[in-house]
Amino acid sequence: MKPIYQCFTASPTDSLKSALDRLEQENIQAMPVVENEIFKGMISKQIIYKAYFYSSWSQGEFLQNKNVGEVISNEDLFVDEDQVFETTLTAFKEFPILAVVDKNRKFLGIISRFDVLAQFESAFGLKRKGIRIAFSSEEATGRFSRLSDIIKQLDMNIISIATFDETDKLARRIVLKIEQGGNVEKLAKKLTKSGFRVLDIKEF
Repeated sequence: MKPIYQCFTASPTDSLKSALDRLEQENIQAMPVVENEIFKGMISKQIIYKAYFYSSWSQGEFLQNKNVGEVISNEDLFVDEDQVFETTLTAFKEFPILAVVDKNRKFLGIISRFDVLAQFESAFGLKRKGIRIAFSSEEATGRFSRLSDIIKQLDMNIISIATFDETDKLARRIVLKIEQGGNVEKLAKKLTKSGFRVLDIKEF
């Protein structure tokens, strides 16, 4: 989360011109609208352009005489400060930022698409060189314990690990990234012997 002191915000009483100027000057697509520390909604270039399109005013009159509070939208585009990170993902389908608030809707900061991508880069170890191994496994108790035993036996260090649903509901795809230097061929053989199906191995 970017804390409040790092965020650009608008007030409901700001003119649309001042809000648009701020968006363009800071090269951002959207801003939270905050009044008395309370999150009220969002303002963006798209929201402003859409409101102008449906008005009968000239562009100059519209931007000078209309204020943010008259076109504000996305009043519910926020998450609680204690909400689990994964639940925020679908919110970014329609909007580039998400407000973070406390239980009283006090504005605390924002999460952006860029922040989410950075977290995924970290989760998949994209900033570290290593060996990426993709394999699948049947859904069964003790499979990760067996995988852990294999990694320990070969004295390998894990950079990242992630799992995904296969089209077959009884199987999961696992993507494991380990540090370079280990015996990957031996790892692949042990995985296969233990019932894992190795799909792909590459330096990444």
